[in-house]
Amino acid sequence: MARMTRKADLPTKVCATCGRPFAWRKKWARDWDEVRYCSEACRRNRPKEDA
Repeated sequence: MARMTRKADLPTKVCATCGRPFAWRKKWARDWDEVRYCSEACRRNRPKEDA
């Protein structure tokens, strides 16, 4: 039987918009290095980058 992975054992990052920590999700497996936001709402409300 497969061993379950606990959420505490997954890698985490801090959201660039809200500053809250969020954990790895299978949905982000291919591009975890590029993930910066914890949700679509934070991605849409991201701070404007200085140009």
